[in-house]
Amino acid sequence: MRRVDVMGVRVEMPTNKPIVLLRERDGELYVPIWIGAPEATAIAYAQQGVAPPRPLTHDLLVNVLSDLGHTLEHVVVTRMEDSIFYAELVVDGDTTISARSSDAIAIALRAGVSIYVADEIFDEVGVSVPVEEDDEVEKFREFLDNVSAEDFETSQGEGPGEAPEDGPEDRPSSST
Repeated sequence: MRRVDVMGVRVEMPTNKPIVLLRERDGELYVPIWIGAPEATAIAYAQQGVAPPRPLTHDLLVNVLSDLGHTLEHVVVTRMEDSIFYAELVVDGDTTISARSSDAIAIALRAGVSIYVADEIFDEVGVSVPVEEDDEVEKFREFLDNVSAEDFETSQGEGPGEAPEDGPEDRPSSST
């Protein structure tokens, strides 16, 4: 069993389906899990610290456990069968509750507890992303977060491939 961090929710192209990306804490393997749109939103909200005015389902479950005097210790993505991931909530150290992996992740993020993935899952679907690519992806994400439509407008006299007036240093680098 390996501890993981939730790297975020992304939309996979060309299917346009959301995935949650988990990365092993002490390594470079990633586990992508395809999830539904509502679950993607729940995970993204938890990561961003969005607090709804009324508790959503995952918030409600965390509140119920706490108010009844129980402690969510951690969650584990336990197995994968026929491309479906299964998870468990570990409560009070010895009670396990079966859950969908996306729900378990959303609950863990809200409760601030660790998330683990079974070694067998890493063996079966783990994807290695070299550090250099990871850094490039992060730079590209930062670029996308700060880009606007005006950045792609061309002024008179500029043609394809020519640098805008503010210079090439404002463009993301290409490493091909």
